[in-house]
Amino acid sequence: MSFDLYAELASLQACPTASVLPDGLASGFVDGCTGAPLHKGWLVLEIQFKLCTPWYSKDDRPFHVLDNPVRKDRVFGVPYMSAASWKGLLRWACRMQAGLHEHLQRHGGKMDDWRDPDWIVHLFGNEKGKKEDFLRGALAFYPTWFNKVGFEVINPHSRKTRAGTQPILYEVVPPNTEGVLRLLYAPLPGDDARGTAERIGALQNLLDAAEQLLTVYGFSAKRTAGWGVAEVIRARANRGEWKQENPIQTLKDELASLLSSEVDQR
Repeated sequence: MSFDLYAELASLQACPTASVLPDGLASGFVDGCTGAPLHKGWLVLEIQFKLCTPWYSKDDRPFHVLDNPVRKDRVFGVPYMSAASWKGLLRWACRMQAGLHEHLQRHGGKMDDWRDPDWIVHLFGNEKGKKEDFLRGALAFYPTWFNKVGFEVINPHSRKTRAGTQPILYEVVPPNTEGVLRLLYAPLPGDDARGTAERIGALQNLLDAAEQLLTVYGFSAKRTAGWGVAEVIRARANRGEWKQENPIQTLKDELASLLSSEVDQR
């Protein structure tokens, strides 16, 4: 008996063309309830990217042979970016798109009186700790796994002598490594207060923010040094795939018909 859906799919000789789950999965009930193609109005969004600069996130292990090891999975030992990190960075990117930068300029760098727009609350939910009118976000996040490890050296220079002081070694994911940002858009059942147009607009704003995060802001520690910037290779939703020059913009156009047809049939 297998306990993992993706391990079971990886063991198949041919890629399945139907949405029926493999038989005998110990987690079949959970996978059946969370499989996006089985629910109308749910969408899986995937953005495949290639790193242009090194990616780094500090590991939280207390003892390591290196001072700055890259974050790795405890079981498989491969570098990864956690789902929680994606959620936090994407929420920030969406806020920047919604005018957070201008708000901080007007309030001396403080978030006083900032209120997330409705589309951000719909996607990400309320802030942690809020008890009144609490709302779960419609997005579920997945970790991103990388298959390469490299090293980078940062050599701080003295402002007086303009000479290097002491080189600092970092374990990183090197440029040209590919990864996938994967999201599940899963509104709660019975959430009919939000119309189809609002949901489409929220997802289109999310895709714009994701593109900015990947290609402009960066999604790595030491972003101020230019680390964690990537180029988008392709984007897809559900079973459709787009490979045009600007795939995210094409996916935004496709969302209207894709989501309308699924939501309106509920």
